[in-house]
Amino acid sequence: MKNRVFEEFLARFGSGARLYAAPGRVNLIGEHTDYNGGFVLPGAIDRCIWLAVRPAAGRRSRIWSVDFDEGIELNIADEPPRVSWARYIYGVVSEMARRGVDVPAFDAVFGGDIPSGAGLSSSAALESVFAFALNDLSERKLTPVELARAGQMTEHRYIGVRCGIMDQMISLLGERDRVMRLDCRSLEYEMIPFRPEGCRLVLIDSMVSHSLAGTEYNLRRSQCERGVAIIARHVPRVTLLRDVGLDMLDTYRSEMDEWVYRRCRYVIEENVRLLIGCDRLRSGDYAGFGEKMFESHRGLSQEYGVSCGELDFIQEIARGYDGVLGSRMMGGGFGGCVLNLVSDGACESFLDEVDRRYAARYGLHPRTIDVVIGGGARRLE
Repeated sequence: MKNRVFEEFLARFGSGARLYAAPGRVNLIGEHTDYNGGFVLPGAIDRCIWLAVRPAAGRRSRIWSVDFDEGIELNIADEPPRVSWARYIYGVVSEMARRGVDVPAFDAVFGGDIPSGAGLSSSAALESVFAFALNDLSERKLTPVELARAGQMTEHRYIGVRCGIMDQMISLLGERDRVMRLDCRSLEYEMIPFRPEGCRLVLIDSMVSHSLAGTEYNLRRSQCERGVAIIARHVPRVTLLRDVGLDMLDTYRSEMDEWVYRRCRYVIEENVRLLIGCDRLRSGDYAGFGEKMFESHRGLSQEYGVSCGELDFIQEIARGYDGVLGSRMMGGGFGGCVLNLVSDGACESFLDEVDRRYAARYGLHPRTIDVVIGGGARRLE
């Protein structure tokens, strides 16, 4: 895809392009905690959005998508484009302008090898590669964290997804063989080694599509906010679920409906699981880390209510399979993938077992995606 993007640029716009890449991501544990000010543990992957770009005269930018086989002309003085993928680029340029960057007009071609619909944050990779590249082409430089905020606000203002900042942070700042323990309130982070010798990460795609802009994602966020608002009436220092412990939550449980209570309880417990999991990674205890992955899925399915029958079915097979150290659904939910930490010796037979049983139950063959933890956004020579 990298070569294809570069060759497409040559054919459409000629020479002079710079080439950039920004990766998708997996999140090992810590789901739906980011917008609650909690902790997440993502890793960048070796699948990217590739971008060839050069400055252009005037105010109108010409952009071609290899993946969608279509192009647009863009000017941030105009209304946001109707083409869905173009709104991400329009949003990034607009958000950078809000932050004082005079983004030049540009010619660009982009394409990706991030599997679509698998919850690997191809949208954040698209935002990040354009933000990183346009920042490189501009005189006024933003920090990676400022670029991540520009990507996050693109989602909020132009896409309608009230996401956290995890996806953009790891896409911009990821490191090979390391995962990021990110504090989503302070944006402080620690890069933790992730080199599980003798085992590997593999995604199993349920082939059930999902939409993060759907009502259920935003509903979960509003339920968490309602729980915080109830507690804050009694404890004014509370502004996010990050500020709440289980004892405090239980103190005011009677003022919440059952669903608000369960959503809040899941988030609080997930933060604790993640911090324990990080300790286990630091000590090289990958089996112990896998236990926290199993617990995370149970919470996502039973307490937060964002799983589905297909995801639960795959995870049940994993939980009962010798050689699978950990397994959990990943992403916004209601479809997408299950992330598995599997010993090398068991991986092939495990995937065969899932394929056979899933096809018998649902009439579909799930897609499998090997995960390699790679680097963040970068310019390529």
